[in-house]
Amino acid sequence: MVRRARNAGEGRAAHRGRTGGAGWRAGLVLATALAAALFSGDAAPAAPRGGDTAKAMALYAKGDYMAAARLLTRLAEAGDARAQAMLGLLYEYGHGVPQDFAVAAWWYGCAAERGDANGQYLLGRLYDKGRGVPQDVVLAQKWLILAAARSGRPERETYVRIRDAVASKMSRAQITLAQQLALQWVPSAPTAGP
Repeated sequence: MVRRARNAGEGRAAHRGRTGGAGWRAGLVLATALAAALFSGDAAPAAPRGGDTAKAMALYAKGDYMAAARLLTRLAEAGDARAQAMLGLLYEYGHGVPQDFAVAAWWYGCAAERGDANGQYLLGRLYDKGRGVPQDVVLAQKWLILAAARSGRPERETYVRIRDAVASKMSRAQITLAQQLALQWVPSAPTAGP
């Protein structure tokens, strides 16, 4: 599946090579905050991980992104929704793996479909910006609605703020469609990796 995502190439390199500036720093701060949230235990269901999750977070916190990526890949391929979202984050920001928005979107999609609020939020952001997936505010809003509804208190304020910002760019009909899609959504069974 990762191979399929890599070959899709939809907007994959749109922001490669972007360095510096407040946007980049804000993204890095957000990535660090999301990494902490992904392992806090407040997110949606995930497969049992024991000490592997804590080990992956420790590796990430130390900046050993390659080792974290290896461990997260194993967990994500086994269907762990939190590991899938975190692995997507590594691909989005190019930490320990080549930066690849399409692969990030695929892993976020796996986590989002399982019901992981962080994966839903991150996938919604990619749809809003058109990174790794075609730009689609309706799908962005669908995932952001679900993320805001399923998240814990610390993340909810951010998710609601982003959801509302995306809604401000939409027509009433688009918002209604996104709400219907969110209401019809049902979590899927674990998705195995490539």
